[in-house]
Amino acid sequence: MSYSAPPPPSYQPAPNHPQAMTVLILGILSVVLCQVLGPFAWIMGNRVVAEVDASAGAYAGRDQANIGRILGIIGTALLVLSIVALIFFFVVIGFAATTSTTTG
Repeated sequence: MSYSAPPPPSYQPAPNHPQAMTVLILGILSVVLCQVLGPFAWIMGNRVVAEVDASAGAYAGRDQANIGRILGIIGTALLVLSIVALIFFFVVIGFAATTSTTTG
């Protein structure tokens, strides 16, 4: 009689968190197209990373969510810099307009 070894157990990786890819896409879009999406990617990324960590291996996708979160932070920083530059621009234009009308 010959006995064969039982087949090895099949390894099935944990599924990605349902919103991990969404966070990644929002993060990419916040840097490339629209910085307004940055805070959403940042906040959602924080939540998704925490949920993946708390799932004890039931969910994967932490890397995707973390990259999206970091890109969201960068997009938010770009948004803040854009707002500061816009305010500075309007202050300079307003100052130039008041200076030219008072001297002329």
